[in-house]
Amino acid sequence: MILTVTPNPALDVTYHLDEVVWDGSNRVERISARAGGKGLNVARVLTALGIPATVLGPLGGRTGDGVREDLAQAGPRDATVPVTGETRRTTTVVDAAAGETTVFNEAGPELSAGEWAALCEAFDRLLPQAHAVALCGSLPPGVPTDAYADLVRRARDAGVPVLLDTSGPALHAGLAAGPDLVKPNADELREATGESDPARAVAALSAQLRAAGGDAVVASFGPEGLLAATAAGWWRARLPYAIQGNPTGAGDAGVAALLAGLTAGRPWPDRLAEAVAWSASAVAAPVAGSVDRTTYVTARAHVLVGAVEPPHGQRDPGAGTPGLNLRPGTAQRGGAAQAGEPAASLSTALRGKAPAEPSAPAPQTPEGNGHAAHGHR
Repeated sequence: MILTVTPNPALDVTYHLDEVVWDGSNRVERISARAGGKGLNVARVLTALGIPATVLGPLGGRTGDGVREDLAQAGPRDATVPVTGETRRTTTVVDAAAGETTVFNEAGPELSAGEWAALCEAFDRLLPQAHAVALCGSLPPGVPTDAYADLVRRARDAGVPVLLDTSGPALHAGLAAGPDLVKPNADELREATGESDPARAVAALSAQLRAAGGDAVVASFGPEGLLAATAAGWWRARLPYAIQGNPTGAGDAGVAALLAGLTAGRPWPDRLAEAVAWSASAVAAPVAGSVDRTTYVTARAHVLVGAVEPPHGQRDPGAGTPGLNLRPGTAQRGGAAQAGEPAASLSTALRGKAPAEPSAPAPQTPEGNGHAAHGHR
């Protein structure tokens, strides 16, 4: 079982419009509402992968009842704890004409010290059953900044590997506890390190994490793919073509794939290829927490994975020699090595200038531009 912890869950409401008039009135004809928040989305995807998942988080009020009812239909085990405050709502607006997705996140209810203590007690009870833990999303009002750090330590003491996916002060505090894996997006990475260059930012965050006893940083750059810095080496994974649709839950699908690979003991290139393919399948699905299996199959066959080297002056111990290029002959498609493929500059590739892959298909997917949107924070 994989335990996902969402301290600030939500009822996700998504509006799909052909075109949004931002300074006028809009008629919404396609609306979806479902249990959401990063950890809940991760648990949904794990369930779709056939991996048992348990959801832990606080739920309160009528909105919380709606989240709980939807969870009962979704498949993950519900281990949520009751609170007095009203669970928040998030609103996502998908503008098909502009190819843009906009997310409005409410702050969430304030939790009392007793309510947070009850969640921690439930966490401790569930740890012996867990093969891995995912700590996901923002912390609600009333919860201390180091709350994730405390949960990381509890998991490590129990011998359970833990993934941390959050931002801001909660990320800074959580890093000090040494989670096994951290998965920031580009904005969170830049905020955490102050580095605008993506490779140097990953190296800086990796150095902090390794100093605290953690292992891997896997940073997501939307349609430009993933960059991973681990004790075993550095890799980049990407699709050679864009996926169109709603990117809101793509990062959560990637987290689910990374957890699945962690618990199965797969090598890093395979974990990253799976994460890119499942992220693509989430973009092609209409709402966060869903995946499109046809898109996954096509994407998985065309994912490119390549070993890369960390930037000069920021060598990560055990990650190879300095440099910024893909090593010739190490690019992989679908997890299998493709000898002789040309090297590409990592810094150039992450800025969307990577060489095109002419043999890759352009699958038919929902309208949109595939640009990354902020997740549920």
